[in-house]
Amino acid sequence: MHRGPLVRVVVDTYRLPDGSTVGRDLVLHPSAAAIVPILPDGRVLLVSQFRHAVGKSLWEIPAGKLERDELALECARRELREETSHDALVWEELCSFYTSPGFTDERMTLFLADEAFPVSDVMDDEIASCQAFCPGDVHRLLTEGEIEDAKTILGLSVLRLRTCGRP
Repeated sequence: MHRGPLVRVVVDTYRLPDGSTVGRDLVLHPSAAAIVPILPDGRVLLVSQFRHAVGKSLWEIPAGKLERDELALECARRELREETSHDALVWEELCSFYTSPGFTDERMTLFLADEAFPVSDVMDDEIASCQAFCPGDVHRLLTEGEIEDAKTILGLSVLRLRTCGRP
């Protein structure tokens, strides 16, 4: 149906367990990486980016799509540099998940980038700002609904579970 620079949209038909068939619009995506960057003092870096689909800027963890033949960790390191002008000493893969499997095959790999440090002053022009938040402010932003982006909610929640030691 459509091929754009980021995704491809197709119509697919498949058979349900009861034997009937249904059609579905599918968004095919090359997959992505997202990063929870932690500074040496424990603050978390978030970026503010205008999202046209929802008509406003959102606080998010850095993320981006994988380029052709790029590994998820390579993408994560590149995106962290582009969106925050930082790199990190310690990288750890936290989990991998489907962003919205009802209509897209996009799979995102989530990384922890610990001991993040600045590498330049140049940031991606799509990023309105990059700001460091202390853990208490991150918790407040989450609980008060000021963070509305799913990958960010998941990434910060995984981080909180790890640091609190709760299942």
